[in-house]
Amino acid sequence: MQTAKHDPRASLTEASPAARSRRKTAGGSVRSEIRIKRAYAARDLQQDGQRVLVDRLWPRGLSRLDLADATWIRDVAPSTGLRHWFGHRPERWGEFRRRYFAELRGNPAVETLRDIIAAGPTTLIYGAKDERHNQAVALAEFLRGKAAPAKEPVR
Repeated sequence: MQTAKHDPRASLTEASPAARSRRKTAGGSVRSEIRIKRAYAARDLQQDGQRVLVDRLWPRGLSRLDLADATWIRDVAPSTGLRHWFGHRPERWGEFRRRYFAELRGNPAVETLRDIIAAGPTTLIYGAKDERHNQAVALAEFLRGKAAPAKEPVR
């Protein structure tokens, strides 16, 4: 029996209204399981589900074949300016999350990612060394609906 090859572009298409209604809870969070894993970690065929690279830049030292099974959604990553400002400095983590969540609100790439997650278990792939302070951790928090609501700037 021949199996169909996965086309990463196919997962970037717009979901049906029925799929959209299944994917979100009342608070806008997604219901499916979201995992987080470094790009350099071995793939787990039993656990990973759909793999999505959420870095703006391709992870150093990895070839396209190393992540051939992953969909790359670079537009869901922090802006270049925010990424440079953060610099993976843990003392900036709180402010990084606040600024990144503001970027994610209204970002059409988030909807694309939610469509993928709605289809089943998904693993967000990232290249950073710090496993606690990186955009995949913040993105998963945002997608699970645990991000603080946007606040008005203090004047």
